[in-house]
Amino acid sequence: MDVIELSDPTDAQIRQWHDVLVAVSAGDPSAGPAPGAEHTAARLLGADRGSPERFWAVPAGDGFAAVAALRLPGGPGADRPGEIDVQVRPERRRAGLGRSLVRSAAGALRADGRPGVIAQVSAGTPAVPFLEAHGFTCVLTLRGLVLRLADLPPGRVAGLLSAGPSGYTLVRWRGTVPDEHAGALARAKDAMADLVEYEGVPWDADRVREMGELVAKRGDSLYTVAALHDGAIAGFTELVVPAGGGDRAAQYDTAVVPEHRGRRLGIWMKAAMLDWVRSELPGIREIETDNAGDNPHMLAVNEELGFLPERETREYHALVADLP
Repeated sequence: MDVIELSDPTDAQIRQWHDVLVAVSAGDPSAGPAPGAEHTAARLLGADRGSPERFWAVPAGDGFAAVAALRLPGGPGADRPGEIDVQVRPERRRAGLGRSLVRSAAGALRADGRPGVIAQVSAGTPAVPFLEAHGFTCVLTLRGLVLRLADLPPGRVAGLLSAGPSGYTLVRWRGTVPDEHAGALARAKDAMADLVEYEGVPWDADRVREMGELVAKRGDSLYTVAALHDGAIAGFTELVVPAGGGDRAAQYDTAVVPEHRGRRLGIWMKAAMLDWVRSELPGIREIETDNAGDNPHMLAVNEELGFLPERETREYHALVADLP
């Protein structure tokens, strides 16, 4: 079968790509909803900004039977793993289309000198056996939770905010991290050890800025609340509001630097974020988040706030040398 690379996708190709995502979502309800059409277009047209990203598709008739995206964070030759996403129409699976797309992506990874690649998929979907059959190993299990803001008891957020620990102050910003906090935020992100084992690359100020730029490139909005102690970031929490006016926001990273743990900074920062959302983003009714299965402390924080289980996702990693 033919695999084409979309280096300058046309409007028709963007629609055909999006049609694949919609078909996958309809066929695999546990995979979650497809992104909005404007989100798909922003991704395909914004590959020349932020991290390099490459796209491939398998044509079929007047559309695409399968598509794949590969992000190369950090720029050419970086030691960080690539990030791959392969989507195949349900009725076209088990015909080698996904394997052909992985092979194309593997060639790009080798050409860029990448040691590995990661993928995130929903548990219980056909993506799990597909990845495991192509050299990927599960390295992290994430529990998906959702908080419905209407279910928050009256006074809960205000009470948590008033109970903040002494010696700490809260700061917040929208978009890319301000320069004065970039280095400290990178050090705080290194407190999240879940991915370090297979990413192998620490956070730095440039990588923190890159993450904010990527969110903006998609058209989404990044909100950050951080706790400061003696001017340094002791912890932080992030929220992303999608473009297009949806009613659900996504909790991104939350972490507390090891020496500041045990002071309820996590729930204090999350309460401050909820207060910010309710005051400035009245259209947001739900917040979704993921918890690593081996992080009981943050899971307890989210459960105390009222988050309820919704789904499970898995992070997979493969060495490029093991790919077809």
